[in-house]
Amino acid sequence: MTHRSRRWFGAVAAVLAAVVSVPVGAAPAKKATAKKTTTGAKVSAEKKQTSAKKTTTYSRKRVTSRRARLARARAARYARDMRDLQTPRFKLDAQGTLVPDIRAEAAVIYNPTTGEVLYQENADDTRAIASITKVMTAIVFLEDADDLSREVVVSRQDVRAARVTYIRSNERVRVGELLNLMLVASDNGAARTLARVSSHGPEGFVDAMNAKAAELGLEHTHYADPSGLYSTNVSSALDMARLISYAATDERIGAAMRRAEQTVTTSRRTITVRNTNKLVADPAVSVLGGKTGFIRSSGYCLATLLKMPQVDDTVAVVVLGAKSNAGRFMETRHLFNWITSRAAMLGGGQPPSLQPE
Repeated sequence: MTHRSRRWFGAVAAVLAAVVSVPVGAAPAKKATAKKTTTGAKVSAEKKQTSAKKTTTYSRKRVTSRRARLARARAARYARDMRDLQTPRFKLDAQGTLVPDIRAEAAVIYNPTTGEVLYQENADDTRAIASITKVMTAIVFLEDADDLSREVVVSRQDVRAARVTYIRSNERVRVGELLNLMLVASDNGAARTLARVSSHGPEGFVDAMNAKAAELGLEHTHYADPSGLYSTNVSSALDMARLISYAATDERIGAAMRRAEQTVTTSRRTITVRNTNKLVADPAVSVLGGKTGFIRSSGYCLATLLKMPQVDDTVAVVVLGAKSNAGRFMETRHLFNWITSRAAMLGGGQPPSLQPE
């Protein structure tokens, strides 16, 4: 090999050595950088996770604490409201007589024997009456119901969106049991079923309800459905006082209204329900009939027929548009206590008139 050839091979070998040596030497440096970057990202992720964990724990504690504060505030507010409701309020009327100052939107004390209004506040105002509607449903159904032991099948439409119902689609149940469920537990599905299986049918039943209201002289009363779920079921406190007085004389209605609880047997189950009218469990009050009602537009309502303790007579006390469930019962008690105390003070044989003595 000549000197020139040796020089050429030497140059080529040097170039190849340089080319080969670059990746061999560079690879460890790149790996180290990548490893360093990965470690840094991992540490950053761990820090973020720890920070998020602390934030979550802190937020959970805050939510729990806030809920506890709200619960305490609600309990305190309820206790204040109950203390306020337990104290009757009074005012002077136009004749200078001390009379109840109710917290509800409307109320009346009515003597069904004499037809006299003994106390009233907005008694003729037309208002939504909610489930007090079911009193008329019972009256109309029973006008031509010969056999309360007759079994009927509950339809899907009867219980759809009924809100409060204890019956189920395709169950068989006696119509007398449906009547009890409606009057004791304010069962909307039961009211719909009774209307559907009545001699009037579901469409004609509401017409029959309105015809009966007209027959009874209930001038401020109009019905749109048999359960009371519609806000277009309207009446006045005085109309409802007259209605509850009339309905309770039918023992099939009055007896159901007086029960604290009711056990009903269907083709599938046995159901026990409690009366929505809490006054039936009050030993200080003798309830002859009563019905509750509530939807948002009506407020809390109660129509009752009560026996006077000192005189041989009854009074209908109706409260419409109370602010709470407890409020309607408290207001009714206050009105009843007031009228009975006046009867005892005057010593008459009838509940007292509000005319000045």
